[in-house]
Amino acid sequence: MPQQYRIAGMQTYDVIIIGGGAAGLTAAHYSVARGRRTLVLDMGPAPARKVAVSGGGRCNFTNGAAGRNRYFGENPDFVRGALARVSPTDILDWARGHNIKWVQKTPGQYFCANGAADVVRALVADVGAGRIMQHVTVSDVQFADGFFSVTTNGGTFKSTSVIVASGGITFPVLGVSDIGYKIAKSFGHKIIPTRPALCAIKTDMFSPELAGIAVAAKISVAGETFSDSLLFTHSGIGGPAIYRATVRNNDTDIIINLLPDVDVFDVLRNARRTMGRRSVSTILSEHIPARLARWFGRDTGDKNIADIRDDVLRNIATGINKIVIPRGAYKYHGTTGAEVTRGGVSTDAISSKTMESKLQPGLFFAGEVLDIAGDLGGFNLHWAWASGTIAGQNA
Repeated sequence: MPQQYRIAGMQTYDVIIIGGGAAGLTAAHYSVARGRRTLVLDMGPAPARKVAVSGGGRCNFTNGAAGRNRYFGENPDFVRGALARVSPTDILDWARGHNIKWVQKTPGQYFCANGAADVVRALVADVGAGRIMQHVTVSDVQFADGFFSVTTNGGTFKSTSVIVASGGITFPVLGVSDIGYKIAKSFGHKIIPTRPALCAIKTDMFSPELAGIAVAAKISVAGETFSDSLLFTHSGIGGPAIYRATVRNNDTDIIINLLPDVDVFDVLRNARRTMGRRSVSTILSEHIPARLARWFGRDTGDKNIADIRDDVLRNIATGINKIVIPRGAYKYHGTTGAEVTRGGVSTDAISSKTMESKLQPGLFFAGEVLDIAGDLGGFNLHWAWASGTIAGQNA
Protein backbone atom coordinates (compact mmCIF):
# COMPACT_ATOMS: atom_id res chain seq x y z
CA MET A 1 0.00 0.00 0.00
CA PRO A 2 1.38 3.48 -0.83
CA GLN A 3 2.22 6.00 1.81
CA GLN A 4 -0.64 8.37 2.58
CA TYR A 5 -0.85 11.67 4.34
CA ARG A 6 -3.95 13.24 5.84
CA ILE A 7 -5.65 16.60 5.66
CA ALA A 8 -8.40 17.10 8.23
CA GLY A 9 -8.77 13.35 8.61
CA MET A 10 -9.09 12.64 4.89
CA GLN A 11 -6.88 10.11 3.11
CA THR A 12 -4.84 12.07 0.62
CA TYR A 13 -2.93 10.82 -2.41
CA ASP A 14 -0.96 12.33 -5.25
CA VAL A 15 -3.16 10.72 -7.89
CA ILE A 16 -6.69 9.32 -7.69
CA ILE A 17 -7.87 7.28 -10.65
CA ILE A 18 -11.61 6.84 -11.15
CA GLY A 19 -12.13 3.51 -12.87
CA GLY A 20 -10.26 0.22 -12.59
CA GLY A 21 -10.45 -0.87 -16.20
CA ALA A 22 -7.75 -1.14 -18.85
CA ALA A 23 -7.05 2.60 -19.06
CA GLY A 24 -7.26 3.20 -15.31
CA LEU A 25 -4.95 0.35 -14.31
CA THR A 26 -2.46 1.28 -17.02
CA ALA A 27 -2.46 4.87 -15.77
CA ALA A 28 -1.94 3.59 -12.21
CA HIS A 29 1.09 1.58 -13.28
CA TYR A 30 2.84 4.60 -14.76
CA SER A 31 1.79 6.87 -11.92
CA VAL A 32 3.21 4.47 -9.32
CA ALA A 33 6.38 4.04 -11.38
CA ARG A 34 6.96 7.78 -10.95
CA GLY A 35 6.72 7.43 -7.19
CA ARG A 36 3.27 8.99 -7.02
CA ARG A 37 0.96 7.90 -4.20
CA THR A 38 -1.83 6.39 -6.28
CA LEU A 39 -5.37 5.25 -5.49
CA VAL A 40 -7.68 3.47 -7.95
CA LEU A 41 -11.40 3.68 -7.17
CA ASP A 42 -13.53 1.08 -8.93
CA MET A 43 -17.28 0.56 -8.58
CA GLY A 44 -17.33 -3.18 -9.26
CA PRO A 45 -16.34 -6.35 -7.40
CA ALA A 46 -13.11 -6.87 -9.35
CA PRO A 47 -10.82 -4.78 -11.56
CA ALA A 48 -10.70 -4.98 -15.37
CA ARG A 49 -14.05 -6.74 -15.71
CA LYS A 50 -14.56 -5.67 -19.32
CA VAL A 51 -11.05 -6.83 -20.20
CA ALA A 52 -11.89 -10.22 -18.70
CA VAL A 53 -14.78 -10.79 -21.12
CA SER A 54 -13.37 -9.03 -24.19
CA GLY A 55 -12.89 -11.08 -27.31
CA GLY A 56 -15.13 -13.78 -25.91
CA GLY A 57 -12.71 -14.19 -23.02
CA ARG A 58 -9.67 -14.35 -25.31
CA CYS A 59 -8.90 -10.61 -25.12
CA ASN A 60 -7.93 -9.09 -28.45
CA PHE A 61 -5.45 -6.81 -26.70
CA THR A 62 -3.92 -4.91 -29.61
CA ASN A 63 -3.79 -4.67 -33.39
CA GLY A 64 -0.75 -4.12 -35.55
CA ALA A 65 -2.76 -1.74 -37.75
CA ALA A 66 -3.54 0.70 -34.92
CA GLY A 67 -3.48 4.14 -36.54
CA ARG A 68 -5.49 7.30 -36.98
CA ASN A 69 -7.76 5.76 -39.64
CA ARG A 70 -9.10 3.13 -37.22
CA TYR A 71 -10.46 5.62 -34.68
CA PHE A 72 -13.63 7.71 -34.76
CA GLY A 73 -15.07 10.75 -33.00
CA GLU A 74 -15.53 14.45 -33.66
CA ASN A 75 -11.73 14.85 -33.72
CA PRO A 76 -10.10 11.49 -34.44
CA ASP A 77 -6.76 13.26 -35.08
CA PHE A 78 -6.57 13.52 -31.28
CA VAL A 79 -5.25 9.94 -31.14
CA ARG A 80 -2.14 10.60 -33.22
CA GLY A 81 0.15 11.65 -30.38
CA ALA A 82 -0.71 8.78 -28.06
CA LEU A 83 -0.49 6.19 -30.84
CA ALA A 84 2.92 7.52 -31.86
CA ARG A 85 4.18 7.09 -28.30
CA VAL A 86 2.54 3.73 -27.55
CA SER A 87 2.73 1.34 -30.49
CA PRO A 88 1.48 -2.22 -30.94
CA THR A 89 5.12 -3.31 -30.59
CA ASP A 90 5.23 -1.66 -27.16
CA ILE A 91 2.13 -3.59 -26.09
CA LEU A 92 3.60 -6.88 -27.35
CA ASP A 93 6.79 -6.14 -25.42
CA TRP A 94 4.67 -5.55 -22.31
CA ALA A 95 2.84 -8.83 -22.86
CA ARG A 96 6.11 -10.66 -23.41
CA GLY A 97 7.45 -9.21 -20.16
CA HIS A 98 4.49 -10.75 -18.33
CA ASN A 99 4.87 -14.11 -20.13
CA ILE A 100 1.54 -13.59 -21.87
CA LYS A 101 1.36 -15.87 -24.90
CA TRP A 102 -0.59 -14.69 -27.91
CA VAL A 103 -2.00 -15.91 -31.20
CA GLN A 104 -2.95 -13.96 -34.31
CA LYS A 105 -6.51 -14.74 -35.37
CA THR A 106 -5.88 -12.70 -38.50
CA PRO A 107 -2.57 -11.01 -39.33
CA GLY A 108 -1.95 -8.23 -36.81
CA GLN A 109 -4.92 -9.11 -34.58
CA TYR A 110 -3.46 -10.32 -31.27
CA PHE A 111 -5.41 -12.52 -28.83
CA CYS A 112 -4.30 -14.06 -25.54
CA ALA A 113 -3.49 -17.71 -26.17
CA ASN A 114 -4.53 -18.73 -22.66
CA GLY A 115 -7.37 -16.28 -22.10
CA ALA A 116 -7.99 -12.77 -20.86
CA ALA A 117 -7.21 -13.66 -17.24
CA ASP A 118 -3.50 -13.39 -18.10
CA VAL A 119 -3.94 -9.74 -19.06
CA VAL A 120 -6.06 -8.97 -15.99
CA ARG A 121 -3.43 -10.46 -13.68
CA ALA A 122 -0.69 -8.46 -15.39
CA LEU A 123 -2.63 -5.20 -15.13
CA VAL A 124 -3.28 -5.67 -11.41
CA ALA A 125 0.32 -6.73 -10.75
CA ASP A 126 1.57 -3.60 -12.52
CA VAL A 127 -0.24 -1.36 -10.04
CA GLY A 128 2.37 -2.49 -7.54
CA ALA A 129 2.49 -0.18 -4.56
CA GLY A 130 -0.68 1.55 -5.64
CA ARG A 131 -3.98 0.90 -3.90
CA ILE A 132 -7.09 -0.49 -5.61
CA MET A 133 -10.44 -0.14 -3.85
CA GLN A 134 -13.49 -2.07 -5.11
CA HIS A 135 -17.21 -1.40 -4.61
CA VAL A 136 -16.52 2.34 -4.47
CA THR A 137 -19.03 4.65 -6.14
CA VAL A 138 -17.86 8.17 -6.88
CA SER A 139 -20.58 10.79 -6.60
CA ASP A 140 -18.70 14.08 -6.94
CA VAL A 141 -15.33 15.69 -7.59
CA GLN A 142 -14.51 19.23 -6.50
CA PHE A 143 -11.33 21.30 -6.60
CA ALA A 144 -10.29 23.87 -3.99
CA ASP A 145 -7.09 25.10 -2.34
CA GLY A 146 -4.85 23.01 -4.56
CA PHE A 147 -6.61 19.68 -3.96
CA PHE A 148 -9.32 17.61 -5.60
CA SER A 149 -11.92 16.21 -3.21
CA VAL A 150 -13.41 12.94 -4.45
CA THR A 151 -16.64 12.07 -2.67
CA THR A 152 -17.58 8.38 -2.57
CA ASN A 153 -19.82 5.96 -0.71
CA GLY A 154 -16.74 5.08 1.33
CA GLY A 155 -15.78 8.58 2.35
CA THR A 156 -13.93 11.51 0.80
CA PHE A 157 -10.43 11.25 -0.65
CA LYS A 158 -8.12 14.07 -1.69
CA SER A 159 -5.40 14.33 -4.30
CA THR A 160 -3.43 16.80 -6.34
CA SER A 161 -4.36 15.02 -9.59
CA VAL A 162 -7.37 13.03 -10.77
CA ILE A 163 -7.52 10.71 -13.79
CA VAL A 164 -11.04 9.97 -15.01
CA ALA A 165 -11.02 6.52 -16.63
CA SER A 166 -14.58 5.51 -15.85
CA GLY A 167 -15.40 4.08 -19.28
CA GLY A 168 -18.52 4.43 -21.41
CA ILE A 169 -22.12 3.26 -21.33
CA THR A 170 -21.74 -0.23 -22.79
CA PHE A 171 -21.81 -3.63 -21.02
CA PRO A 172 -24.14 -2.48 -18.21
CA VAL A 173 -24.11 -6.00 -16.75
CA LEU A 174 -20.50 -5.35 -15.74
CA GLY A 175 -21.40 -2.06 -14.08
CA VAL A 176 -21.38 1.28 -15.85
CA SER A 177 -21.63 4.85 -14.67
CA ASP A 178 -21.98 8.27 -16.23
CA ILE A 179 -19.89 9.82 -13.46
CA GLY A 180 -17.04 10.54 -15.87
CA TYR A 181 -19.31 12.68 -18.01
CA LYS A 182 -20.71 14.44 -14.95
CA ILE A 183 -17.23 15.23 -13.65
CA ALA A 184 -16.12 16.54 -17.03
CA LYS A 185 -19.23 18.68 -17.39
CA SER A 186 -18.82 20.11 -13.89
CA PHE A 187 -15.40 21.43 -14.91
CA GLY A 188 -16.72 22.98 -18.11
CA HIS A 189 -16.06 20.22 -20.65
CA LYS A 190 -18.47 19.55 -23.50
CA ILE A 191 -20.05 16.09 -23.71
CA ILE A 192 -20.68 14.64 -27.15
CA PRO A 193 -23.98 12.70 -27.08
CA THR A 194 -23.33 9.01 -26.47
CA ARG A 195 -24.68 5.96 -28.27
CA PRO A 196 -23.82 2.27 -28.65
CA ALA A 197 -21.26 1.26 -31.29
CA LEU A 198 -19.68 -1.98 -32.47
CA CYS A 199 -23.13 -3.51 -32.21
CA ALA A 200 -25.96 -5.03 -34.24
CA ILE A 201 -28.77 -2.91 -35.64
CA LYS A 202 -32.52 -3.41 -35.50
CA THR A 203 -34.45 -3.03 -38.75
CA ASP A 204 -37.63 -4.49 -40.18
CA MET A 205 -36.18 -4.60 -43.69
CA PHE A 206 -35.35 -8.29 -43.24
CA SER A 207 -37.43 -11.20 -41.99
CA PRO A 208 -36.73 -12.94 -38.66
CA GLU A 209 -36.79 -16.20 -40.64
CA LEU A 210 -33.32 -15.28 -41.96
CA ALA A 211 -31.80 -15.36 -38.45
CA GLY A 212 -28.55 -17.31 -38.29
CA ILE A 213 -27.54 -16.85 -41.95
CA ALA A 214 -24.02 -15.44 -42.37
CA VAL A 215 -22.62 -14.09 -45.63
CA ALA A 216 -19.62 -12.09 -46.79
CA ALA A 217 -20.69 -8.54 -47.59
CA LYS A 218 -19.33 -5.21 -48.74
CA ILE A 219 -20.45 -2.23 -46.66
CA SER A 220 -20.42 1.44 -47.63
CA VAL A 221 -20.97 3.94 -44.84
CA ALA A 222 -19.79 7.43 -43.96
CA GLY A 223 -17.62 7.63 -47.08
CA GLU A 224 -15.80 4.36 -46.42
CA THR A 225 -16.17 0.92 -48.01
CA PHE A 226 -14.99 -2.38 -46.51
CA SER A 227 -15.80 -6.10 -46.58
CA ASP A 228 -16.54 -8.44 -43.70
CA SER A 229 -19.00 -11.07 -42.48
CA LEU A 230 -22.66 -10.09 -42.01
CA LEU A 231 -25.08 -12.04 -39.82
CA PHE A 232 -28.87 -11.92 -40.06
CA THR A 233 -30.55 -11.81 -36.63
CA HIS A 234 -34.12 -12.09 -35.36
CA SER A 235 -34.36 -8.30 -35.14
CA GLY A 236 -32.13 -7.14 -37.98
CA ILE A 237 -28.48 -7.64 -38.89
CA GLY A 238 -25.18 -7.87 -37.07
CA GLY A 239 -21.81 -9.55 -37.39
CA PRO A 240 -18.40 -7.90 -37.89
CA ALA A 241 -19.49 -5.97 -41.00
CA ILE A 242 -22.34 -4.23 -39.17
CA TYR A 243 -20.32 -3.77 -35.99
CA ARG A 244 -17.74 -1.90 -38.03
CA ALA A 245 -20.46 0.11 -39.76
CA THR A 246 -21.94 1.31 -36.46
CA VAL A 247 -18.68 2.70 -35.14
CA ARG A 248 -18.08 4.65 -38.36
CA ASN A 249 -21.61 5.74 -38.98
CA ASN A 250 -23.09 8.94 -37.63
CA ASP A 251 -26.63 9.43 -38.93
CA THR A 252 -26.00 8.27 -42.48
CA ASP A 253 -27.36 5.51 -44.70
CA ILE A 254 -25.80 2.05 -44.65
CA ILE A 255 -25.36 0.46 -48.09
CA ILE A 256 -24.84 -3.31 -48.30
CA ASN A 257 -23.77 -5.52 -51.20
CA LEU A 258 -24.33 -9.20 -50.39
CA LEU A 259 -22.60 -10.38 -53.59
CA PRO A 260 -19.88 -7.80 -54.24
CA ASP A 261 -18.16 -9.92 -56.90
CA VAL A 262 -21.33 -10.81 -58.80
CA ASP A 263 -23.59 -8.68 -61.00
CA VAL A 264 -26.82 -10.36 -59.96
CA PHE A 265 -28.88 -8.77 -62.75
CA ASP A 266 -26.52 -10.20 -65.38
CA VAL A 267 -26.67 -13.62 -63.69
CA LEU A 268 -30.47 -13.61 -63.73
CA ARG A 269 -30.76 -12.38 -67.33
CA ASN A 270 -28.26 -14.99 -68.53
CA ALA A 271 -30.13 -17.68 -66.60
CA ARG A 272 -33.40 -16.60 -68.23
CA ARG A 273 -31.81 -17.19 -71.62
CA THR A 274 -30.03 -20.48 -70.84
CA MET A 275 -32.00 -22.00 -67.93
CA GLY A 276 -35.47 -20.56 -68.48
CA ARG A 277 -37.36 -23.31 -66.65
CA ARG A 278 -35.58 -22.72 -63.35
CA SER A 279 -36.90 -20.44 -60.63
CA VAL A 280 -35.20 -17.27 -59.43
CA SER A 281 -34.62 -18.88 -56.04
CA THR A 282 -32.87 -21.83 -57.61
CA ILE A 283 -30.58 -19.58 -59.62
CA LEU A 284 -29.77 -17.41 -56.60
CA SER A 285 -29.06 -20.44 -54.41
CA GLU A 286 -25.95 -21.06 -56.49
CA HIS A 287 -24.52 -17.83 -55.06
CA ILE A 288 -26.10 -17.30 -51.63
CA PRO A 289 -27.53 -19.67 -48.96
CA ALA A 290 -30.73 -21.37 -50.10
CA ARG A 291 -32.86 -19.89 -47.32
CA LEU A 292 -31.70 -16.39 -48.27
CA ALA A 293 -32.23 -17.13 -51.97
CA ARG A 294 -35.83 -18.17 -51.33
CA TRP A 295 -36.46 -14.98 -49.39
CA PHE A 296 -35.13 -12.73 -52.15
CA GLY A 297 -37.10 -14.70 -54.73
CA ARG A 298 -40.24 -14.91 -52.62
CA ASP A 299 -42.38 -12.76 -54.91
CA THR A 300 -41.66 -14.94 -57.94
CA GLY A 301 -42.28 -18.27 -56.21
CA ASP A 302 -41.78 -21.30 -58.48
CA LYS A 303 -42.41 -19.30 -61.63
CA ASN A 304 -40.02 -20.04 -64.51
CA ILE A 305 -37.41 -17.32 -64.80
CA ALA A 306 -38.15 -17.20 -68.55
CA ASP A 307 -41.53 -15.68 -67.70
CA ILE A 308 -40.19 -12.90 -65.47
CA ARG A 309 -39.74 -9.36 -66.80
CA ASP A 310 -36.50 -7.37 -66.68
CA ASP A 311 -37.81 -4.84 -64.19
CA VAL A 312 -38.68 -7.60 -61.69
CA LEU A 313 -35.26 -9.20 -62.09
CA ARG A 314 -33.58 -5.82 -61.71
CA ASN A 315 -35.44 -5.14 -58.46
CA ILE A 316 -34.36 -8.50 -57.07
CA ALA A 317 -30.77 -7.88 -58.14
CA THR A 318 -30.73 -4.41 -56.59
CA GLY A 319 -32.07 -5.92 -53.39
CA ILE A 320 -28.92 -8.04 -53.24
CA ASN A 321 -26.25 -5.83 -54.83
CA LYS A 322 -27.34 -2.53 -53.32
CA ILE A 323 -29.40 -2.69 -50.15
CA VAL A 324 -29.85 0.85 -48.84
CA ILE A 325 -30.85 1.09 -45.19
CA PRO A 326 -31.80 4.73 -44.56
CA ARG A 327 -30.79 6.21 -41.22
CA GLY A 328 -34.41 6.37 -40.14
CA ALA A 329 -34.97 2.68 -40.90
CA TYR A 330 -32.71 1.20 -38.22
CA LYS A 331 -31.81 1.54 -34.57
CA TYR A 332 -28.65 0.59 -32.71
CA HIS A 333 -29.22 -2.61 -30.79
CA GLY A 334 -28.54 -1.04 -27.41
CA THR A 335 -25.82 -0.79 -24.80
CA THR A 336 -26.19 -4.39 -23.60
CA GLY A 337 -24.73 -5.94 -26.73
CA ALA A 338 -22.47 -3.08 -27.79
CA GLU A 339 -18.72 -3.27 -27.38
CA VAL A 340 -17.90 0.42 -27.21
CA THR A 341 -19.42 3.89 -26.83
CA ARG A 342 -19.47 6.57 -29.51
CA GLY A 343 -19.43 10.04 -28.00
CA GLY A 344 -18.26 11.07 -24.56
CA VAL A 345 -16.01 13.81 -23.25
CA SER A 346 -15.07 16.11 -26.11
CA THR A 347 -11.35 16.17 -26.84
CA ASP A 348 -11.46 19.88 -27.76
CA ALA A 349 -10.33 21.01 -24.31
CA ILE A 350 -7.95 18.13 -23.54
CA SER A 351 -4.24 18.01 -24.35
CA SER A 352 -3.39 15.15 -26.69
CA LYS A 353 0.19 15.27 -25.36
CA THR A 354 -0.71 14.75 -21.70
CA MET A 355 -4.44 13.85 -21.55
CA GLU A 356 -4.80 16.79 -19.15
CA SER A 357 -7.77 19.13 -19.14
CA LYS A 358 -7.07 22.57 -20.58
CA LEU A 359 -9.80 23.93 -18.30
CA GLN A 360 -8.67 22.44 -14.96
CA PRO A 361 -4.99 21.69 -14.30
CA GLY A 362 -4.49 18.33 -12.62
CA LEU A 363 -7.60 16.76 -14.18
CA PHE A 364 -6.89 14.02 -16.74
CA PHE A 365 -8.99 11.70 -18.91
CA ALA A 366 -8.20 8.31 -20.46
CA GLY A 367 -9.93 5.52 -22.33
CA GLU A 368 -13.52 5.09 -23.43
CA VAL A 369 -14.85 8.04 -21.41
CA LEU A 370 -13.40 10.25 -24.15
CA ASP A 371 -15.06 10.90 -27.50
CA ILE A 372 -12.82 8.32 -29.19
CA ALA A 373 -14.02 4.92 -30.37
CA GLY A 374 -11.89 2.35 -32.14
CA ASP A 375 -12.63 -0.14 -34.88
CA LEU A 376 -13.40 -3.80 -34.25
CA GLY A 377 -10.30 -5.90 -33.66
CA GLY A 378 -8.35 -4.79 -30.58
CA PHE A 379 -8.23 -1.08 -31.37
CA ASN A 380 -10.22 0.02 -28.32
CA LEU A 381 -7.99 -1.83 -25.88
CA HIS A 382 -4.99 -0.34 -27.65
CA TRP A 383 -6.49 3.11 -27.09
CA ALA A 384 -6.96 2.27 -23.41
CA TRP A 385 -3.29 1.29 -23.08
CA ALA A 386 -2.07 4.32 -25.02
CA SER A 387 -4.22 6.99 -23.37
CA GLY A 388 -3.78 5.44 -19.93
CA THR A 389 -0.02 5.43 -20.37
CA ILE A 390 0.07 9.10 -21.32
CA ALA A 391 -2.22 10.13 -18.46
CA GLY A 392 -0.25 8.11 -15.91
CA GLN A 393 3.04 9.57 -17.09
CA ASN A 394 1.79 13.11 -16.62
CA ALA A 395 -0.66 13.14 -13.70
